[in-house]
Amino acid sequence: MEGDSQSDSVRLAPRSYRWKSEHLKVLSTVSLVLADVAMLVTAFVLGYEARESLPFFARPQEQPPIANFVPTIVLHLATIILMFYFSQLYHLKRASSRIDQFRNVLGVVTLGTLLASGIQEFVLQNTAFEAIYPRSLLFYVWFFSMLLTGLGREVHRRVWAFLRRQGVLRDNLLIVGEGRIAHEITEKIRNSPSLGYDIVGIVSANETKDEIPGISIIGNYADIPRLIDEHMVEQVIVALSDPRRGELVELINLCQRGRVDIKVYPDLFSYMAGDLNVDDLGGTPLLTVRDIALRGWKLSLKRGLDLIGASLGLILLSPLMLLTALLIRLESRGSVFYWQWRMGQDERPFPMIKFRSMRSDAESQGQTWTVENDPRVTRIGRFMRRSNWDEIPQLINVIVGHMSLVGPRPERPMYVQRFRSQIPNYMTRLREKSGMTGLAQVEGLRGDTSIADRTRFDLLYVENWSLWLDIKIIIRTIWQSFTRSSPNAY
Repeated sequence: MEGDSQSDSVRLAPRSYRWKSEHLKVLSTVSLVLADVAMLVTAFVLGYEARESLPFFARPQEQPPIANFVPTIVLHLATIILMFYFSQLYHLKRASSRIDQFRNVLGVVTLGTLLASGIQEFVLQNTAFEAIYPRSLLFYVWFFSMLLTGLGREVHRRVWAFLRRQGVLRDNLLIVGEGRIAHEITEKIRNSPSLGYDIVGIVSANETKDEIPGISIIGNYADIPRLIDEHMVEQVIVALSDPRRGELVELINLCQRGRVDIKVYPDLFSYMAGDLNVDDLGGTPLLTVRDIALRGWKLSLKRGLDLIGASLGLILLSPLMLLTALLIRLESRGSVFYWQWRMGQDERPFPMIKFRSMRSDAESQGQTWTVENDPRVTRIGRFMRRSNWDEIPQLINVIVGHMSLVGPRPERPMYVQRFRSQIPNYMTRLREKSGMTGLAQVEGLRGDTSIADRTRFDLLYVENWSLWLDIKIIIRTIWQSFTRSSPNAY
C-alpha cells in the first residue's frame, strides 16, 4: 500500500507541474490584456485633458464632461483589444525585438483608433450614446494610446522576463541534435535566462558523442518519448545539420507527446541565405530558395533613404564634428581624419574616411586587428570607438555613393583576398554597397570576432533586405551608440 501511494504521487507530480505552468501562462496573457486596458483608458483620459490644455489645436470653448465619452471609450477599447487578439499580439513570444513590438503596436493602435471612430459614426449616431468625437481629441487619444500601450507592454515584458530569471514560468527544454548547431543553441539559451528555458539534456543519434560542457547527452533518438515524460519536457528543439527527410519526420513523430511544442532549426537550408517563397507555375508549386531582394525600385528607395539620412546627419552633427576635430588635434599630432582603402560593391576599392582614433604611428609595425585595450588607441579615440563616433565622417562616403547607411561592413583588400578562399560565399556580400553599420555589427560581430559568423549575418541581410530592416538596424545602432553598449566595440 505504501508503495502504491508513492507511485500515485509520482504520477500526479507531472500533472501538478503542468497545471501550474499552464495557469501561469494564462496569468501572463490576462495580465497583458489588463495592462492594455489600463493604458488605453489612461490614454483616453490624457487625450481628453490634453485637448483642453495643450496649444497644438484650437482649444474648445466648452469641453463636454468626460462621462459623455464613456461609450466612445468602450468602443475604442473593444476595437483595439480585438485587433490585438486577431493580430496575435497576445501570443507572447519570449524573444522578440522591442522595435518590432512597437511597430506592431503602432500599426494596430492607428488602425483601431480610426476604425473605432468610423464605427462610432454608424453605430452610436442618433442614439442616446451619441457624442461628438473631435479630430483634436482623436489625435491626442491616438498619440497617448500608442505611447502608453507600447510602454505598458515593455514593462510587462520586463516583469515576466525578471520572473523567468527567478525561476517562474520556465519550460523544460530537450535538444535533439549534436555538434556545432546544438552547441550554438545551448549557448544562446544559457546566455538568455530571461527566455525561461531549462535544458534537461541533449539527445543524439549516438550517445558516445562528445558532451557539451555542462550539458549531458541523456539518450538516443529511441529514448525521446520516455525522456519527454520523465523530465516533463514542454519544448523540443530539433537541431540537426543537413538531416534526411525521413530522419526529420521520424524525430518529429517521436516528439509528438501531450502538449509539447516542437521547433526545428532550419539548417537544412543553411546554404541559402534568403526567405523561402512558394511560386506558381501553371498550378505547380515551386519553392523559391534564392530571390535577390535589393533590386529595381528598392535600390532607388534605399538610395533616397541614404541621401536624406546622411544629409540630415551632417547638418545636425557638424558642430559636434568640429569639436571632435579640435579635441583630436589637442591630444595628439597628426591628421584629424584617417583614410583607408576598403573593398566596396562589386570589388571596387574606395577611400573610407574616419576620425583618427589611434596614434599617428599606429601602423608603423604593420596593419593588425584592433584588440581590446589596444595601447595604440588614444583617450578620445577610446571614447569614439566605444560610441561609434569615429564612423560619423563616413556620412560623406554615403553622400558620394561609396557606401550606404546600412550594409555589410567593408574590409581592406588584403583581407578580402584572404577571406574569399577561406569563407564560403564570402564574395556574395560584395553584391551590395558597404554600410556604415550592419546587421552583423548590431549583433556584436565586430572587432576581433568570427569572420564566418559576420559573413552569415551579412548574407542574411543582403538576401532579406527591406526598408524596415534598415530602419531597425539604424535605430539599434543609434541606441547602442548613445548608451555605449555596442558589443565588442574597442
